[in-house]
Amino acid sequence: MSVERDMPGGLWRLPLAGAVALLLGVGFGRYVFTPLITPLVEAGWFSAQQTARLGAINLLGYLIGAAGANRYAHWLGPRRAIASCLIALVASLAACAWPWGMIGYGFWRLLAGMAAATLTIVVTPAIMARMPEARRPGASATIFTGIGVGTMGVSLIVPWLASFGVGATWLATAAIGAVLAGVSWLGVWRYLPGEAPADTPRQSTSRTPATPWAIIALVIVAYGLSSAGYVPHSLYWVDYIARELGRGLETGNRYWLVLGVGGVIGPALAGAAARRLGFDTALVLAFVLMTLATALPLAFVGVAGLGISSLVVGAMVPAIITLTAGTVHALAPVPRQRQIWGWATLSFAATQAVGGFAMARLYAAAGTYTVPIAAGAAILLVATGCSLAGAIGAHRRRSDRGQKR
Repeated sequence: MSVERDMPGGLWRLPLAGAVALLLGVGFGRYVFTPLITPLVEAGWFSAQQTARLGAINLLGYLIGAAGANRYAHWLGPRRAIASCLIALVASLAACAWPWGMIGYGFWRLLAGMAAATLTIVVTPAIMARMPEARRPGASATIFTGIGVGTMGVSLIVPWLASFGVGATWLATAAIGAVLAGVSWLGVWRYLPGEAPADTPRQSTSRTPATPWAIIALVIVAYGLSSAGYVPHSLYWVDYIARELGRGLETGNRYWLVLGVGGVIGPALAGAAARRLGFDTALVLAFVLMTLATALPLAFVGVAGLGISSLVVGAMVPAIITLTAGTVHALAPVPRQRQIWGWATLSFAATQAVGGFAMARLYAAAGTYTVPIAAGAAILLVATGCSLAGAIGAHRRRSDRGQKR
């Protein structure tokens, strides 16, 4: 049943609730740790190498959450699954206010990653199932914008809060997170059904063309590699600018804010590009831009170089998510779209987790963030090649189908 007929207010309130859920899950649950790395090191809670491992543990939690999100949602239903994740995220933020050591801190960072991944996977399809088809592109853009808003919000409030101490910062973010969780839950509770997700696609009685598995595999591989290429910016960007480049924490957080601004505009840019170029071609362009922006600090670490890298990488991450989802929707038959998107999300999480631990080892061995940044750019170059091959295959497939008609 569509939300348009029985609850007109849900046309904007439900996507907004989803955006707030991702704001809390990804913006706070994952990215609040990035601008706190330097304060954690300076406060003596952890070494730089230990914070890198904690960042990787958070990515491992994201992988675990991605692997089990669909079963968890079917077990509890979407509303309860979302509620439990919102509660877990607020609890993890509050718990990090105490120096538990690597094991205790690692547990809470792991839990935050699991909850963030579950929200990312469960929220969007549950909401899309309630939206009329004409409203789905706008609703999707609204939901994914929450990630960028969360990143930008973190970059604004965490530096100011850090002056009151690491523990006070975590407690303050937990309090803000509790408010966000309440706002999100009000929309979810009112406009989502309590039963299992109703977005299972109906079997079509018409004959559908063969699924282009090779093309879909290339898209999934490219999407997975993009997450590993993003690890240096998502985990080390602030500390790289603050300590390694010697610019200070305040400057590092300013560039993190720029990255968050990019995350806000990225989904809108992706939608505009897709309308003009098509999803697959726009996806290749997004990969090219992200690769160049990731590699830019290897040559230019001035204001322009760091600013462009922050803005473009921040914008291309949600753009690639949006464009990959659109490409899968265009290529996959309706009965398999949810399953294939699940594979893509799992690929993203798995590669991100492996990349997080690998980048941490690279940093520990090299003693500089330049090596992980270079590795990230190299990975994104491979992803660009995969997306290009996939786009060429998709164009040929459309051309062949047009000739047969």
